[in-house]
Amino acid sequence: MPRAPTSLPGPQPRWAQLLDLPQTESTTDSRPAASLPDPRLLGARGQKWPASQGQEMQSTVNYLWHTDDLLGQGATASVYKARNKKSGELVAVKVFNTASYLRPLEVQVREFEVLRKLNHQNIVKLFAVEETGAGRQKVLVMEYCSSGSLLSVLESPENAFGLPEEEFLVVLRCVVAGMNHLRENGIVHRDIKPGNIMRLMGEEGQSIYKLTDFGAARELDDDEKFVSLYGTEEYLHPDMYERAVLRKPQQKTFGVSVDLWSIGVTLYHAATGSLPFVPFGGPRRNKEMMYRIITEKPSGAIAGTQRQENGPLEWSYSLPITCRLSMGLQSQLVPILANILEVEQAKCWGFDQFFAETSDILQRVVVHVFSLSQAVLHHVYIHAHNTIAIFLDAVYEQTRVAPQHQKFLFEGHLCVLEPSLSAQHIAHTTASHPLALFSTASETPKGLAFRDPAQDIPKFFPKVDLQADYTTAKSVLGAGYQALWLAQTLLAGQEFMFRGLHWCVEMLQATCRRTLEVTRMALLFLSSSLGTERFSSVAGMPEMQELKRVTELRSKLRALAEALSRCSYSITETQMSLSNLSSELVKNRDQHPADSVLFGQDEPHLQTVQEIQNEARAWLQRGADSQAG
Repeated sequence: MPRAPTSLPGPQPRWAQLLDLPQTESTTDSRPAASLPDPRLLGARGQKWPASQGQEMQSTVNYLWHTDDLLGQGATASVYKARNKKSGELVAVKVFNTASYLRPLEVQVREFEVLRKLNHQNIVKLFAVEETGAGRQKVLVMEYCSSGSLLSVLESPENAFGLPEEEFLVVLRCVVAGMNHLRENGIVHRDIKPGNIMRLMGEEGQSIYKLTDFGAARELDDDEKFVSLYGTEEYLHPDMYERAVLRKPQQKTFGVSVDLWSIGVTLYHAATGSLPFVPFGGPRRNKEMMYRIITEKPSGAIAGTQRQENGPLEWSYSLPITCRLSMGLQSQLVPILANILEVEQAKCWGFDQFFAETSDILQRVVVHVFSLSQAVLHHVYIHAHNTIAIFLDAVYEQTRVAPQHQKFLFEGHLCVLEPSLSAQHIAHTTASHPLALFSTASETPKGLAFRDPAQDIPKFFPKVDLQADYTTAKSVLGAGYQALWLAQTLLAGQEFMFRGLHWCVEMLQATCRRTLEVTRMALLFLSSSLGTERFSSVAGMPEMQELKRVTELRSKLRALAEALSRCSYSITETQMSLSNLSSELVKNRDQHPADSVLFGQDEPHLQTVQEIQNEARAWLQRGADSQAG
């Protein structure tokens, strides 16, 4: 974790001393929808920075920065990458502009007061509060996150259809932990979105996400309300959207649940790569329809789309087929999204329930199960204290294979799972070493369901247009990365199929060997019995009757010997068939590495195209900067 920079002692300016004043909510303050977007994304969207006052070096007593090193810009402040004058340590400085002083004084100091109260690994740290020398502009010195924002991660083409499951769970864990700290301190953020969730790489290479931009935050208890407007319109609660975006007068008050709606939109965006509510033409161009979508959304729906102008609204109650999250995680996540994306306050969850349900997901362990009949790798989320019976029921929910028909193999060995035992007795699995599930019932093979990535490749237009070419390249790259991910998934499934079938063949061969051994021993015993001259006599039985009994018994033994001989022959034939099948599997499997190498060459090609796309983005950014200058 970064070390807090040191500041030289000195008297506090008057505005910094006001941090000790009690806060009161102003009913007149307002905030533009866009706060601090990631600067690396502006060229991709065709946006321009406002005309600058000239590029120059700026500083406070302890920190120095150049205005070229702009990280983000909003209505009231700009954020720059800066360095400590003595140590050279990188920090982020938020420099407030002239417009910020037009706000009520208590609103100006609110962000400082909020940040002073917070201390959590998933919230960007405030190191110092200083001011520039000449203009005496207020400056917040904060922790610098070198890996951009969650928005920049989602804007990367490889995440065009959402984050991988492992990274999504990291985002969920960090956002929940950060929000829990806010609520413990009675803080409402009011501008939750991917652009306000920064990313930092930990010492072991893992992502750490941190909430930032507390310019809209304030103290608010669960039962308190506020009336001022803040936020970014795509992530705004419907009640706030009506007044903030459509400018319709209404006297509604808002509570802490506005953050829950924003979290729901953010999590959907992270899981799918897209916004959940999209009118024809986009949210920014079709605001009236956007408002209609978010207010008319049926209970339980988590997404709404209008595909044609003046067309009908299409509601979705599940995540799209292109989502990379496993069905096991989706089944846990969708109910949470459905209950925090509720327009009616009476139906919407509170934070206590949200924290309880998300913590329940994060506390679960994953058992990886590959279904041979479906050719699909399942992630089964269970608690360590659950019984195996609960695990078997969870497998049934995802595979529709009834518990009594489930048989599991792990690393070539049959796993006998006793339902009454703890789930801790299940073998430790990974995505590359799952349990192999086969059904003893007759199952119709299903296969992996997916959307053809070719459907997401946009049309190419002959007109030369750098902005359009950039957008097209980004869409093609997204489809390319999705095709690569799908190919890797199919190849992994093929490997699991080979492995599982090989284990099944080996298990059947072992069963055949044991059965054949028992059959041969039985035949040997029967041959010995049939070769005996005389069976033991039964006392008191007439000789003719005894002879008849012996003849019948010999006849039955011969019939049994013939049946066992046929069985032995059949087992031998089955062994030969299994041996041939095993050889065929090995032959087919030998072709698999070549396929892997072939698909492995695709990723460098995509990376090359992405480098070209990044160059186009740089050209767009330079063009925007020159026009702004």
